[in-house]
Amino acid sequence: MADQNKRPSVRNNRQMPEEPKHRGWRALLSILLYIFLFGMCCAWFFGGNRDEQGPQKDLSYTKFQSYVRNDAIESLVIYEDNTAKAKVRKESYGIVFGDAAKGEEAHGTIKALIPSVDEFTHFVDSVNEERRAAEKPVIDVSYAKSRDYWYMILVNALPFVLFILFLVWMNRGVSGAAGGIFGVGKARVQMFDKDKKDKVTFKDVAGLAGAKQEVEEIVAFLKNPQKYTDLGGKIPKGALLVGPPGTGKTLLAKAVAGEADVPFFSMSGSDFVEMFVGVGASRVRDLFRQAKEKAPAIIFIDEIDAVGRARGKNVMAGGNDERESTLNQLLTEMDGFGTNSGVIILAATNRADVLDSALLRAGRFDRQIHVELPDLQERKEIFGVHLRPIKIDSSVDIDFLAKQTPGFSGADIANVCNEAALIAARYNHKKVGKQDFMDAVDRIVGGLERKTKIMTDDEKKSIAYHEAGHATISWMLRWANPLVKVTIVPRGMALGAAWYLPEERQLTNEEHILDELCSLLGGRAAEQLFLQQTSTGALNDLERATKQAYAMVAYYGMSDHLKDVSFYDSTGRYEYGFTKPYSEKTAEIIDKESARIIAEQMARARQILTENEEGHHALANLLIEKEVITSEDVERILGPRPWKSRGDEIIEANTVAKTETPKRRSSRKKATTEHE
Repeated sequence: MADQNKRPSVRNNRQMPEEPKHRGWRALLSILLYIFLFGMCCAWFFGGNRDEQGPQKDLSYTKFQSYVRNDAIESLVIYEDNTAKAKVRKESYGIVFGDAAKGEEAHGTIKALIPSVDEFTHFVDSVNEERRAAEKPVIDVSYAKSRDYWYMILVNALPFVLFILFLVWMNRGVSGAAGGIFGVGKARVQMFDKDKKDKVTFKDVAGLAGAKQEVEEIVAFLKNPQKYTDLGGKIPKGALLVGPPGTGKTLLAKAVAGEADVPFFSMSGSDFVEMFVGVGASRVRDLFRQAKEKAPAIIFIDEIDAVGRARGKNVMAGGNDERESTLNQLLTEMDGFGTNSGVIILAATNRADVLDSALLRAGRFDRQIHVELPDLQERKEIFGVHLRPIKIDSSVDIDFLAKQTPGFSGADIANVCNEAALIAARYNHKKVGKQDFMDAVDRIVGGLERKTKIMTDDEKKSIAYHEAGHATISWMLRWANPLVKVTIVPRGMALGAAWYLPEERQLTNEEHILDELCSLLGGRAAEQLFLQQTSTGALNDLERATKQAYAMVAYYGMSDHLKDVSFYDSTGRYEYGFTKPYSEKTAEIIDKESARIIAEQMARARQILTENEEGHHALANLLIEKEVITSEDVERILGPRPWKSRGDEIIEANTVAKTETPKRRSSRKKATTEHE
């Protein structure tokens, strides 16, 4: 939850020590290389006649005979391996090697395979008899054993050597730490070393008081189990860290690894998945085997939903036997017929709803530790951690930054701090100031300003009236999110945006939702009322309003015709079902009630804009002129807000808040933005 950017050095974790089998492969590889190099040296030193210089040529036996008979040969060596070599007379260079070799001073050689030593000897004797009869010098003939044994051995053995080297490479290179093709079922596990200096500890985890307390208890149990067993307690089998992305689940597990005085095995859920049948289950067995050998120990499985999805849930796509067998093996290892005394399993996921129910039962994952988005005080602590390495000036107030980031996760806050430092460096600031942080929030949430984007006057007026409609209605409604800033400068994918600062409510009632719906429809209402037109700029507003209206009727039971009825399915059973959990008549009622709610809030928005037409036009004209207006400008035109809230106190303190992006629309705690 805290120092999301701080990552342990590579030295802080190491692979499991190599097994003796790997050392044996390395020794075999070294021996083969030495033999190969030694053989090459011997072949070079002993193979062939090192005294022979000049051009060399391999010939057919017929051609070789013609040169011997035509007095082109000076001497001849016959080898017992049915080969013959001959030195060519210098006068015959042009005939044998061509005109290019006439200038050679040394004798060249020719070589050929012969049918047999006896037959070729008889042929040479007949040639020498003819030369004697003609009173010509005879050919000097000698016999020798072949000196190419090493060369022949290497030629025949080299393919086998290369094949063995290929197998070694496949075994150690392709599959890496998994043990190669002969050890594909080995677990790709990392074992964290507790003695490293740059490890992550609980001090690096800000916020998450409840979650830290539970994992600290697990570490304490492993350090001093007798304290608990004396009272009859048993060590918990597993703990599941559940929460939205970026809230610090993996960081919390790293802190456990840093604090624990026991071996800590870490794997990702996707590491169990392989194309080979049975590999996933084999890796699960190997992981628990290693942990049992070093018990007491901790196993951490990150993103466990990769292997822990509910079996038989996706009826449309069919089952995955390999994944299910891996899950079955994991269930057996966690609480099967055998015992795993001294082994605790930690797992993390942000999709606990898709996990198999057998995995979540007591005796397997005994505890579910919820890691939620930080509140105001926790965000303050997280900022304190991330601001340590950053040079900030006196204008930066941590309390102020924490108030401007409702709904931000620990990863979001880390990103804000990093982006602020980059912005300060871009403008050659010596230190990071308050405005740099505000620009970073706007940059991350709303996107980069696109001031070079060209818009026509009509488009600019339409966007201004649209955003002024949102601003006017949100200012006049009690439970609408307090307005902070409005702009018609294109930012990211939006042509205009309005910044709001929502209150961090734990509960939302019907009045809150209706005011938010009315504010969402303010832009479209302004276009219809004052411009007598509608544009595609309200797409995002209409999408959110429609979903919210259907949620009120189908999920929250906030409808006169379907009171106290909810069709929300927290188990996800109907996600791929062929039928809905209600009848066609009920579906028709839901459609009508949702349309009625939207129509009522649209009429309400038009009424508010009609009553404040002069103020709306003044805001729109100011937007066209200045492109960006703040809450002070709205208050000057429309007067003080009729209703006060905690958000207003922050606005009055000259704050700049953030907008909402599509990634953050699912949380009521997060700041909202109206995109045109």
